[in-house]
Amino acid sequence: MTATLSAWLAEAGLRNLPLEELVDGFTRRLNEAGVPAARIFVGMNTLHPQVLVHSLIWDRATGPVQRFRFRHAEIDKPILRESPFAAMLQAGAYERRLDLRLPPQPGEVPVFAELRGLGMTDWLGNIFPFGELTPGTVVPRPNEGVGQLWLASSIATDRADGFSDGHVAVLREVLPVFALAVKAITLRAVFQGLLESYLGTDPAARVLAGTVQRGAVQGVEAVLLYADLRDFTRLADSLPGNQLMALLDGCFDCMVRPVNRHGGEVLKFLGDGLLAIFRLEARRQAEICASALAAASEALDLMELFAAERLKDSKPTPGLDIALHLGTVQYGNVGTGTRLDFTVIGPAVNEAARIEALCKELGQPLLISEAFAEAATASRAHLVSMGRHRLRGVRDETELFGLA
Repeated sequence: MTATLSAWLAEAGLRNLPLEELVDGFTRRLNEAGVPAARIFVGMNTLHPQVLVHSLIWDRATGPVQRFRFRHAEIDKPILRESPFAAMLQAGAYERRLDLRLPPQPGEVPVFAELRGLGMTDWLGNIFPFGELTPGTVVPRPNEGVGQLWLASSIATDRADGFSDGHVAVLREVLPVFALAVKAITLRAVFQGLLESYLGTDPAARVLAGTVQRGAVQGVEAVLLYADLRDFTRLADSLPGNQLMALLDGCFDCMVRPVNRHGGEVLKFLGDGLLAIFRLEARRQAEICASALAAASEALDLMELFAAERLKDSKPTPGLDIALHLGTVQYGNVGTGTRLDFTVIGPAVNEAARIEALCKELGQPLLISEAFAEAATASRAHLVSMGRHRLRGVRDETELFGLA
């Protein structure tokens, strides 16, 4: 019986079966094999900069119906702090069993009362570290031990007599294989989350799909949004490191949220600025340009609000300059044989940077290229000419525009 179940788990892990299907198939097979599993919890921490833990609950009547995600800032929420796994993680205990037919013990965590209310009679909890830990090693809490991943799982039964010794023996034999299958499936999601955090959604998908060779690039027509903080260097020389980083993070929040909301993608952070693109292949040019213009305008508005909040505490805030341009860029891998960068290169990128550099000189927080203005037919009424200007390194003068 256990050999058959273990073989199914191994195959499911190799095929990257979705987690919901893996948990559902595993638990139903347990029941078919005579192990009365009525409710299962599966939780795993991540290496994502925003998501701390994600979890899943399976119920016999409904299957896998409840998914939860907790952010790093939620580490002290009662649902996490009062989890039975919190004490296990802190103590380095890899297994705990509780007879739910017994009266509640002093200090018992709330989830056990909930399970009793659902008619559960026995509970078996396990933690499986994904790493090289020797027996007796304390498993780090989610916000400790960077790089240490683990799986927490529990199985509860509503059988009148709880789990028998035979049931527990079966569970102890197959649960490590179950954990290995979950690891095989979820680590790809962990890696994808990491890649998306550092590269962006589309570059991460391309890298995972095998676009990893040096020089593997393609021509892409896109709107480029080039943003840079004005007078940031002067502030950097006067602020302590922690305050400087907090300021920079706040400024990037103002820039990035509108880009994401309007369908763009940030490709690179450039010190105190960023480069984002809005691809033209998916929608009409005028629609894309309107989205990019809305993102730029919203970023400037958010920066004004951010600066006003900081001013209440007499804290200085840099200005924000943005350039919008349109052109064809080379998109893909550049670098050396041992270190690659997924980015866009080409004359259009250089021109966008040159246009942004004129924002301070012209007294405009947003400058728009002639190429963008010609394509932005739906936004033409919002643009006003700033005259013709020569961009550094570009032979011909070009007309630039601002917001009316």
